[in-house]
Amino acid sequence: MSSPPVATAARAPRTTQPTANVERLVGLLKQTLRISVTDGRIFIGTFAGTDKQLNILLINADEYRGGSDAGPDGHEGRYVGQIMVPWRLIVRVELRGDLHPSTQRYDRDSDDESMYT
Repeated sequence: MSSPPVATAARAPRTTQPTANVERLVGLLKQTLRISVTDGRIFIGTFAGTDKQLNILLINADEYRGGSDAGPDGHEGRYVGQIMVPWRLIVRVELRGDLHPSTQRYDRDSDDESMYT
């Protein structure tokens, strides 16, 4: 007994070019990001994408806690694997890499150009 054939539709060609901001996001794929959230935690992991609500998906991520929750040296982390960080909790996003420092950081409360507009 065999399965019936599956019909696959050809993907429609893109009619418009992606915006500069979309190209920036695509350029961040597979890059290591450092994300600070409102409760003081920091997540470091590989950027895998966003959703419509701009939540950020990280893979191979580690979580670090600050303040009294930190380990004895203040840098003890734990592996959390794949994580979705809600946009409403994000305070800062930093790219860890060899890019120029002015292009590495997005601070949500700054007056600089938004990462997503």
